[in-house]
Amino acid sequence: MKSQIISQGAEAIIELKANKVIKKRIQKSYRIKELDEKIRKLRTRAEAKILERASKIIPVPKVMKSDENSKEISMELIEGKRLSEFLQTQPEKKQKEICKSLGKNISRLHKENIIHGDLTPGNMICVLQDSNLDPIKKRGDIRSSTGAAVGARGGLDKSSSENFKIYFIDFGLAYISPKLEDKAVDLHLLREALEAGFGEKWKILFNSIKQGYAKSNPEAKKILERFTVVEKRGRYKRSS
Repeated sequence: MKSQIISQGAEAIIELKANKVIKKRIQKSYRIKELDEKIRKLRTRAEAKILERASKIIPVPKVMKSDENSKEISMELIEGKRLSEFLQTQPEKKQKEICKSLGKNISRLHKENIIHGDLTPGNMICVLQDSNLDPIKKRGDIRSSTGAAVGARGGLDKSSSENFKIYFIDFGLAYISPKLEDKAVDLHLLREALEAGFGEKWKILFNSIKQGYAKSNPEAKKILERFTVVEKRGRYKRSS
């Protein structure tokens, strides 16, 4: 069966093949060949390991196969929509609910010292139990994969009152770190992405994320204090 390229970035090509999503790391011609091989192999291995570790904590793509030699990771395909797009269609009350849930899951990652490295609503997929919440799904416009959804085990947690589940994707820049600074920078990236995508409304959304974040990590207070320092530093850089 032929594969279909559905996304291509600086680091990898994303293909859809036989209901699987395959992430292939791109060869870099500007690097020495032997060094490039080693870097891509190590990054493939690291990403697969972090996905496996994260899967015990939050919804993430289920790794079906990881091949260091071909620099490929195969993941299960699910249907859903990028959170950046989905949030735009929802009333403020629902946006706050989703963002609180999002904050809890980010906090759980950070509690296990997993730094995502590219924490944006574009790297999250929302899957719904109730399709009536989703005007785009009503139009039959659900796309698949990282133009839409790359996901994990499918279905929702029936023990939860939430009628949605958010999958975190693209752990290509993820790493392990216990540092408060790294966790604060992760949050700062998300804050900047929200401002870019939602204008002044980012404040309402990010406040809900912080509320959820504070409930799921005993270090949350210290991390959020460090976030304030990182944010001030970011404002200084933009104004200088």
